[in-house]
Amino acid sequence: MLENQPEKWDMEVDLVSIGSGAGGLAAAIAAQDHGLSAIVIERSSELGGVTAYSMGEVWIPGNHLASGLGLEDSPESGRLYVQSLSMGYGEDRAMLNQAIHGPVALKYFEDRIGLKLQVIRNFPDYYYPHNNNSVAEGRYLEPVPFAAETLGAFQHKTRLTPHLPAGFTHEDIFHGGGLANILAWNYELLAERITKDLRCLGPGLAAYFVKGALDRGVQLFTDTSADELICDGTRVVGVRATREGKALFIKAKRGVVIAVSGYERNKDLAKTLSNLLDPVSMVFGTVDGAHFRLAGPLGARIARVPDPANLGIHMPGEEHDNGTPLWRGSLPFLGLPHTIVVNRAGKRFANEAFYRSVYYAVDHIDGATQTHPNFPCWMVFDHQARTKYPCGGAMPGQDLPEGFAVISGSLKELAARIGVDPDGLEQTVGVFNDYAEAGVDPDFQRGTFPWGAAMTGDIKHKPNPNLGTLREGPFYAIALQRMGGGGINGAGLVADHHCRVMGWDDRPIEGLYVAGNSMVRFDTGAMMQSGLSNARGMTHGYLAGRHAAGCPSDLLDTALAGQGTVA
Repeated sequence: MLENQPEKWDMEVDLVSIGSGAGGLAAAIAAQDHGLSAIVIERSSELGGVTAYSMGEVWIPGNHLASGLGLEDSPESGRLYVQSLSMGYGEDRAMLNQAIHGPVALKYFEDRIGLKLQVIRNFPDYYYPHNNNSVAEGRYLEPVPFAAETLGAFQHKTRLTPHLPAGFTHEDIFHGGGLANILAWNYELLAERITKDLRCLGPGLAAYFVKGALDRGVQLFTDTSADELICDGTRVVGVRATREGKALFIKAKRGVVIAVSGYERNKDLAKTLSNLLDPVSMVFGTVDGAHFRLAGPLGARIARVPDPANLGIHMPGEEHDNGTPLWRGSLPFLGLPHTIVVNRAGKRFANEAFYRSVYYAVDHIDGATQTHPNFPCWMVFDHQARTKYPCGGAMPGQDLPEGFAVISGSLKELAARIGVDPDGLEQTVGVFNDYAEAGVDPDFQRGTFPWGAAMTGDIKHKPNPNLGTLREGPFYAIALQRMGGGGINGAGLVADHHCRVMGWDDRPIEGLYVAGNSMVRFDTGAMMQSGLSNARGMTHGYLAGRHAAGCPSDLLDTALAGQGTVA
């Protein structure tokens, strides 16, 4: 490790957090609580990171809030759930570490910063009831509406999201009939919360952590880019940043935490690390792999777990504030009744109502032809769907903007216009219609995952919330585009159980920590569960802040001494 210290430091603190999502803020808060001074630097003009772009779900098995409702669960059951789905790509030690510390970090931030989460009732794990350690409810938590005016000068510097109305909780959305029944939502409640700036979902979760940092006097710098980590020859001791066009040298006496999310806005990294060909993204431009650029020169080890491309859609005219196209995830639409996804042969190839199924299938390679047989692919739906359900940013029944969808009076004509086999599409729809009427999909078991019914189906539609015929013209087709994972990517920095970044020599790089989506997902392996990303960030920040302060958690060692199980 070469020394590159400046002649003069502009600032001096104990801990520098790079990135202002849950991971970076949690680390600064935990460090400050344990006697250190901390600063958070954020490259964009707003705080909150991709945490604010999320649905605000925090997935923690065995949490005390579920227990208080009489819901039976344990961290050990959650660990077994993750382990059984990791396909061997995870590490037992990392999975145990998250299982142990998730509930602890939750309680810590509840007690210390007033984080108020609530159980999302009747909201099951992804793989419920197909996995013995899955549960029907209790592991999913979300923020109670947060009064953003309490952020003072940072109220309008804390990120909102363009993807969902941040004035609704999951309970509000489900009470209104779910994402499919958007016209039945309580818009008077939404208007009241927007007027009062009461934030829910991801913006609410991010705001709680911003408030916790502000209450402790943690310095929060926006529009500040971390350009280089500074070393003294043996450890990381600071950061060279750029602020207001000038170099800013920040000394970090106890460490630096990298919590900058993933890398999907860097197309080269997306291709070479995640095998995504020309992907789009639903997140802002600073999610471009800064963790690799910063830690790479120090010999930080990088690893990868399997992770699929998401699928996105873009409605003409929808843009981010900086004028770049606003891409939306297709997850809320693919599993709706009267909707299917087909490949060039006009064939369905996965369970559209369970995104883990369809997204992995998109990336399938046919070795005999060296092609992706399921990409390109199209979402195909009929007039029934257009009448009842939203599509992108368009409300039910609203005309779609020109160029967004291909529209035809017959399936064969539609197929010809999008380059899909006409006979294949017509046959596929005929078979699917029989399945929809029976309410059973023997080909791909669509509608058998309760999570999929809640998030991608119409709970009011019978007999199956995810199955409905395609019989009424006109028919529509929208090309689906490969998309990054909203900051959640397959590759990341390797870390130990204290969240210290590891080198290729399997030794910690002293003074360097990592949190959240910047850390490789050895604690999940090949599986993912919505809410896990926020839980990981919060937990990693807690662990990193404690260790930097000289108060490392010993709970993992205690658990390992007890043969690796947790209560």
